[in-house]
Amino acid sequence: MRPDDARRDLTDPRAAATGEDPEAGLKEPIFENLEIPERLGPVTVRVDDHKIKRFAFTQDDHHRWHLESSPFGGRRIGHAALLGNDLVQLFTTVYAASRVVGLHTEEQLWFDSPAFLDESVTLEGTYTEAYERRGQGYVVMEATATGQDGRSVLRHRGVEILRTRPGDVAGRGSSTPGAGSRRVTGEVPDDAPSFDPAAPRPGQVLAPLAKTITTEQAAVFSRVGEYVRNIHNDLGLARDAGMPVPIVQGQQQFGVLAELLTRAAGAAFLTGGWMRVKFLDTVDVHEPIEAGGVVTAVDGERAEFEIWVRRADGKLSTAGWASTPLRVATTGKGWT
Repeated sequence: MRPDDARRDLTDPRAAATGEDPEAGLKEPIFENLEIPERLGPVTVRVDDHKIKRFAFTQDDHHRWHLESSPFGGRRIGHAALLGNDLVQLFTTVYAASRVVGLHTEEQLWFDSPAFLDESVTLEGTYTEAYERRGQGYVVMEATATGQDGRSVLRHRGVEILRTRPGDVAGRGSSTPGAGSRRVTGEVPDDAPSFDPAAPRPGQVLAPLAKTITTEQAAVFSRVGEYVRNIHNDLGLARDAGMPVPIVQGQQQFGVLAELLTRAAGAAFLTGGWMRVKFLDTVDVHEPIEAGGVVTAVDGERAEFEIWVRRADGKLSTAGWASTPLRVATTGKGWT
């Protein structure tokens, strides 16, 4: 990274060369230290070639839109969920990242527009709510990613247990969004038709997407390059938290589902897509997973889905809901 480059990370790893503690002066990440509302950021990150290729490695998603050219005027774009983890991690601008042993329980993103190669994007968020449930302290963050021309790229709402032992609470989640809503089971008939974006209808299934996230991929995704230590990139911390090996970050699974929807719906998903998922159980590094989905409704120019990630043992690790426009929403910026 040249000194004149805008940084691609929430923290600048070059500061380590001076012996500086990157977490000096940051708060201990415990429920009692929360302030509601509490502002997080702003931080500006650059969507440079390295950031895109790093994400492509962590997700094993080397689609040509990100590495060559896209339907948006031929310009390279970041993956749909490229900035999702940056938004989730905004709290580490205030709280010490390497002392976090939390658990992401729910994630929601609105995909308003793609982020372009070499674009500087401003991230900012707020802790808006905190509550206790079943002996755990939860906190809600709302955040945005804004392009350098002022347009919305992403909007985020996430729920996290601020400090816990993941091995003690894994598997408690529910794949039902609220009273009266249908539970996501991930079960579809063997003869279900494949999703057709030109003629969508309920019951069509998305082509499944298989992944195996390795130790190296999980570590890079979870900020090992910024010298952050956590249960996703450090064996000792994972075992202290009750896990035999590091676990895949929920947000990394979210990225797999975003890839699933992007491949199914194309560029339209990046200009009006939406996903809301709950993280139900943990996934170990090197554990095979498969993402899937089924159309539940079609309303005019929009399709709705149930989506999920299934572990090798058949259990759902992630489940939720998504929708996408069936045509690209333009903003007058000459994308198409």
